[in-house]
Amino acid sequence: MKKLERIILLMIGTAISHPLFSSAQSLIETVEIPAGTFYMGSVGEGENFDEAPIHQVTISHAFRMGKTEVTNAQYELFRPEHRTLRGKNGVSVEDDEAVVNVTYQDAVDFCKWLSQREGKTYRLPTEAEWEYACRAGTYTEYYTGDYLPESMCRNQVIARDYQNVSLKVGETIPNAFGLYDMHGNVEEWCLDWYGPYSSGNQTDPTGPETGYYRVTRGGSHHTPVQYLRSANRMAMLPEDCHSLTGFRVVESDFSFPTKTRKGFFREPVPFVVAPIDPNVPFYSHNHQPSITWCDNGDLLAVWFSANQENGRGMVVLQSRLKAGASNWEPASLFFKIPDRNMTGSSIFNDGKGTLYHFNGVEAAGDWQNLMVVMRTSRDNGYTWTAPRIIAPEHTKRHQVISGTIQTSKGWLVQACDAGPEGNDGAAVLISKDYGETWNDPWDGTPKPQFAAGTSGSTIAGIHAGIVELKNGQWMALGRGNTIVSEDGSRHMPMSISSDGGKTWTYSASPFPPIDGGQRLVLMRLKEGPILLVSFTDHPQRTPADERGMLFQRADGTFFRGYGLYAAVSYDEGKTWPVRKLLTDGEQRFLNGGAWTGNFEMDATHAEPRGYMAGTQSPDSTIHIISSRLHYQFDLTWLEQKPE
Repeated sequence: MKKLERIILLMIGTAISHPLFSSAQSLIETVEIPAGTFYMGSVGEGENFDEAPIHQVTISHAFRMGKTEVTNAQYELFRPEHRTLRGKNGVSVEDDEAVVNVTYQDAVDFCKWLSQREGKTYRLPTEAEWEYACRAGTYTEYYTGDYLPESMCRNQVIARDYQNVSLKVGETIPNAFGLYDMHGNVEEWCLDWYGPYSSGNQTDPTGPETGYYRVTRGGSHHTPVQYLRSANRMAMLPEDCHSLTGFRVVESDFSFPTKTRKGFFREPVPFVVAPIDPNVPFYSHNHQPSITWCDNGDLLAVWFSANQENGRGMVVLQSRLKAGASNWEPASLFFKIPDRNMTGSSIFNDGKGTLYHFNGVEAAGDWQNLMVVMRTSRDNGYTWTAPRIIAPEHTKRHQVISGTIQTSKGWLVQACDAGPEGNDGAAVLISKDYGETWNDPWDGTPKPQFAAGTSGSTIAGIHAGIVELKNGQWMALGRGNTIVSEDGSRHMPMSISSDGGKTWTYSASPFPPIDGGQRLVLMRLKEGPILLVSFTDHPQRTPADERGMLFQRADGTFFRGYGLYAAVSYDEGKTWPVRKLLTDGEQRFLNGGAWTGNFEMDATHAEPRGYMAGTQSPDSTIHIISSRLHYQFDLTWLEQKPE
């Protein structure tokens, strides 16, 4: 222990009595929680539905749990800068008060630091461990009985502005295990992702493998009493931090059983299904799709149907894959303005109950003269608002590209091609007010020279995909405008913007370029990594000896694969260690539609070209559609090398 830490601990120890520190060397005083079996949850009435069913849980291992929540003084030995947050919103001021304003990762990182510092294994409790330890053998509403004593209440009301209150730990009635503050004081982060309970008996459960929210337990100083019950469940976004939530630690060498992760890849099926209604126009060329998930569990796909891409006989059709269904419904009319070309569609779920639809609409009969309209739906895409013009000029910058994103600031970003040719790059339309107003940051400058190290106001490559990086920059990959690397080979261009799409800096990506009849997908997965779906080459415009890419098998050997592949980056696009051909190895003869036509899929061949679009549903399934086919797989499958 460093000399400064010794001095701090000595000062704290003389000023504060138990249970903040023990006389032992451990920073945090813990109590023994024995192994045992209990019944977890409640009957789950009304808003407490997620507490049901009551199920038997066995905690097979004894562990030690923090006697109190982690305090400001303890946490700030790990992260001294946190001291600037003391007293925020009028709570948690003193050394011996429970620390607040910490994210889930902050709590995890503290446990790692403490483990290294003391040579023991510290972590957050699982949700089951937390409830077991809280109950301490009781089955009443609280460990104090069916009522919580007034002495254990702070300001147990919903408050817009928190009242000043002491969060000094260890001043309430402890439970039978000797734990303090399990009801109230601060919500406590648990290890688990939030998810529904299982009805079967369980041993050492750890919750679902992934999710959107992490479990918190125990309620806080401004949580109504009914939410302080032993069985009550709460959840938070892992990145959230506020004045209600802190944590306590568990010391245990117990290793949870490793869950067998089985990835899946489902056989591609058509989503372009001919309509049953004879009044629905349906043409030979079905192309440029977009796809999104719906809040009711459905998937919705749209695309244009036409005989000529630059003609006026064009409609935008839709099909729906209902929740639990295996086959897409027959096509129906989605959007049509008579005798107009409407090239380019994008649909997008903002995660807050609204679906967005963006579409180009021409003035002169050609897709080179488009404005952009927007519609919204609040009923899973069954009805839509009237189209509203958001980019009124009919220009050559407005061919809408599937792949709308919403940034961390809440901005909506819609990519469009920046010109009619294959070398004009891509543009962005931006809304900072959830679609009310839109602007194009382009300043009218001529098309830049797309070369490594240069910059300009346009994304390199048409049909571009965009993601926001964790540092706030935007990254885009596109088709065409290939950039030559130092070794003289041609690469797909990468564009980076640090100013919200006003300017872009260009470099060579590590991927091969793509060409006519091909469009990539670039998206952020809910698990965190970035996903690229693209093609190894163009089957008609690449010399035979340059076609394909090397992919690795499970045994470490390599093979050359051709066609549609996925790549995954875990470090914000710096490296892409996962590269996998999008095939399960089964031999199939498929019709890719549009420019793709018929092709053979097998262990080394996937779809050779197509216009791709993608989304990831809340259950973590990745959905990729080409001009005709729907692919489904998950990140686990991508991470598993083929046999």
